[in-house]
Amino acid sequence: MTKIDKIDRQILYRLQRDGNLSQREVAEEVGLSQNACWRRLKRLEETGVLRGSRATIDASALGLDLTVFVMIKTRNHSMEWSNKFRAHVERIAQIREFHRIGGDWDYMLKIVTRGMAGYDAVYRQLITGFELDTVTGYFSMETIFSDRPLDVLKQ
Repeated sequence: MTKIDKIDRQILYRLQRDGNLSQREVAEEVGLSQNACWRRLKRLEETGVLRGSRATIDASALGLDLTVFVMIKTRNHSMEWSNKFRAHVERIAQIREFHRIGGDWDYMLKIVTRGMAGYDAVYRQLITGFELDTVTGYFSMETIFSDRPLDVLKQ
């Protein structure tokens, strides 16, 4: 684990809320020189704590109006099968998140697509070539919040 101090946490806090801040703006907000801020940013990137920045896109504005959380049970738990299934799932662009989980289910996926027909197409692609014991979809009716920033200041 990378050692993170109070100033690093302040940098991360600000960048989570606005990834467009310039290095100068971040330095001013946390009370550092630009060079000191640059060194910290570089270290946070090199250690994998800070992993780039992205634009946030409103999926519904692009017609991607259906979010489905899919739960999967399988009887096959071999490493070879798991690796093949992972590679298969990674090729399906509409799958936004993929988790191996504990409990009654083996995997959980988050799918964002265009309507029920879009989900059906993803479902058919997902099950093709893989024997899955149970596949259950839970349809999101409303996103209360998403991509919530980590609470890095209080840790």
